[in-house]
Amino acid sequence: MLPIQVLKDQAQEERGENARLSIFVGGIALGDLVKSTLGPKGMDKILIAGGPDHQTIKVTNDGATILKSIGVDNPAAKVLVDMAMTQDSEVGDGTTSVTVLAAELLREAEKLVSQRIHPQTIISGYRRALKIAQGALVKSANESHLREDLVKIANTTLGSKILSQHKDQFSKLAVDAVLRLNGSGNLEAIQIIKKLGGSMNESYLDEGFLLEKLPGHSQPRRVENPKILIANTPMDTDKVKVFGTRVRVESVAKVAELEVAEKLKMKEKVDKILSHKCDVFINRQLIYNYPEQLFADAKVMGIEHADFEGIERLALVLGGEIVSTFDTPENVKLGTCELIEEVMIGEDRLLRFSGVPLGEACSVVLRGATQQILDEAERSLHDALCVLITHVKEAKTVAGAGASEILMSTAVTVEAQKVAGKEALAVEAFARALAQLPTIICDNAGLDSAELVTRLRAEHANGRHNMGIDVENGTVTDVVALGVIESFNVKMCMVSAAAEAAEQIIRVDNIIKNAPRQRTRDNRPC
Repeated sequence: MLPIQVLKDQAQEERGENARLSIFVGGIALGDLVKSTLGPKGMDKILIAGGPDHQTIKVTNDGATILKSIGVDNPAAKVLVDMAMTQDSEVGDGTTSVTVLAAELLREAEKLVSQRIHPQTIISGYRRALKIAQGALVKSANESHLREDLVKIANTTLGSKILSQHKDQFSKLAVDAVLRLNGSGNLEAIQIIKKLGGSMNESYLDEGFLLEKLPGHSQPRRVENPKILIANTPMDTDKVKVFGTRVRVESVAKVAELEVAEKLKMKEKVDKILSHKCDVFINRQLIYNYPEQLFADAKVMGIEHADFEGIERLALVLGGEIVSTFDTPENVKLGTCELIEEVMIGEDRLLRFSGVPLGEACSVVLRGATQQILDEAERSLHDALCVLITHVKEAKTVAGAGASEILMSTAVTVEAQKVAGKEALAVEAFARALAQLPTIICDNAGLDSAELVTRLRAEHANGRHNMGIDVENGTVTDVVALGVIESFNVKMCMVSAAAEAAEQIIRVDNIIKNAPRQRTRDNRPC
């Protein structure tokens, strides 16, 4: 019989070994890309976007940022990128670790497949090993003494970032900001403002709320106990727009009459706004000269072009509502605070809202020499804040610096000896993949990984589960005594997500690419 073609022309299909090889290679390559950034001594990547005329440059070692910025075509690589993004949104840190662990699990699975072990057997072994690893991690978790452990966790998180040289300062800053949230976990209440100039150790936490805008001309610069109206409405219709407007008139005087009519409409709108008895008017959109003058005459502070994120955050912090119509002043909830005043940061002037109703709100001011440093510092601080917020919800800690990975690896290796059949090979492979994380951390620090990891295994086999790698001195030591601890939630999420992603990829035995969409020829006359 002739072969029957099921797929459309130009559709592609890879089957069996070819499909499996293609998908393994993609996942392993992605892990190799980011593994040099792992650990306190990890290297940075330069990411360049845009054309030669307008390039944006990022210098980062944050796994989520790297994976988000690179375009990947391989389906397995895309699965790992999605997994890292989930890790970033769930717990904020461990994105590089989760990608590297998933890639190492795929590397081990590829070796087992080449030994003619069925993928389902590998998956069954990985599932059994995951349960053993999770059980060992749960047993090793310690209850947290909140503030003291939060500072240590922040130190560990920032230890592999650009802020590592100033980690004591930024750890205290991040902990102070998170403790102000009173367990709410509302990261929106913490605003990060980046200002070029100065050095990073000049960064600080401001207990007020800062807005990078200024009042209009001749308007009040300082208001005590203000009533604040927050709006999203056009305030730029006091002039006839020349572009895109067609007006047929008999003389220029008619155009002047149109502008007067527009001004009258704007004055009516401003009068409606003033009927709310507000002292400050904050608008997401522009405020043109005429309404700005009317606000100045009424001694009302008018702030324009507070972008949407700024408006949303202000409404949250000031306890007001964002309004677009002004016909029912009695139904509008105005925001309040104790004081609005101008402050200077470097050479820039900003507005500071003090004594806001949402007492947990605060602003972190970052200083730095270049925009790339500021951007990376913001990413690092954001990771630390996310980890701390996650930890506050379930205050348990585990040992860092590779101790937890070797602990889980040792537990899995011991249990693998009790498993019969080929599944035992998969369980052992899971243990080897876990042991690769501390190996990579040593390699990135220029240390002898074979020597240190074998010594670390021996310590854990003898029951000393707090032993980890001191990359500063190149030794094996009690890392809990050094204060190198991590959040239990971050570590648990990392192991679980990597195992699940690897399992999904190992299951694949067929890759089908759709035929590209045919574009119809444009036959219109030029």
